[in-house]
Amino acid sequence: MLTDSQIEAWLREDVGHHDVTNQVPGETTGRLVAKESGIAAGLNAASAVFDYLGVDCEGAIEDGDSIAAGDTVLSVSGAARDVLRGERVAVNVAGHASGIATKTQKAVAKADSVADDVRIAGTRKTTPGLRGIEKRAVVAGGGDTHRLDLSHMVMVKDNHVAEMGMDGAIEHVRERVSFATKIEVEVETPADAPRAAEAGADIVLLDNMTPAEVSEAVDALPAETVAEASGGIAVADVPDYARTGVDIISMGALTHSAPTLDYSFRTG
Repeated sequence: MLTDSQIEAWLREDVGHHDVTNQVPGETTGRLVAKESGIAAGLNAASAVFDYLGVDCEGAIEDGDSIAAGDTVLSVSGAARDVLRGERVAVNVAGHASGIATKTQKAVAKADSVADDVRIAGTRKTTPGLRGIEKRAVVAGGGDTHRLDLSHMVMVKDNHVAEMGMDGAIEHVRERVSFATKIEVEVETPADAPRAAEAGADIVLLDNMTPAEVSEAVDALPAETVAEASGGIAVADVPDYARTGVDIISMGALTHSAPTLDYSFRTG
């Protein structure tokens, strides 16, 4: 949930303590216009910026819609000073989110071309303070959010295994979680995948493995265990991983490396 305090912080960062640039009298209108094709996202956040400033805002499309260069995605009207003050923050937020949604959609399309039951998921490699916007952008692009925070699922990673051993780490967390909380275990070799499942993992994360290694690990897992491939997977790599029989392909690059979708804000 985007709060007024978050929006205020964004605006304070941009406006500063003495904004001469936007001291423009009168009323005006404005449009947020796409300069390239992609998938729209972050429009609710962009609208919230203008709403906070008392500017009337009307959305032309919804998050998740395909857009082309020249499309108007948002229209506003109000005091010129407030329209201009909200412009850059709204453009930045929408551009960032739409870039994530667009990259996610490309990954989803690559997976669907091979196997339509493979999910593309984000990770926790998000920008501090922007996780909600970035996770919603992944969904707008047809992806899965994965866990939103540490409370949504327990993940036993390499550091935990190094400290307690795989069996010990899984037992440690199982004693502390609710019956409703899933346990995911990260493994780095195909041989460790069935070991993790036997020790009680609901989901086995096949980390930094080649597609051939992922396929080997998936074949060794019980049918009821969810298999997730992750670790440096690029959009171009998705078809090779989708062919392995894995259930989920998670990609940190969806959020930490997506290019911004180019928008322009035009007044008058």
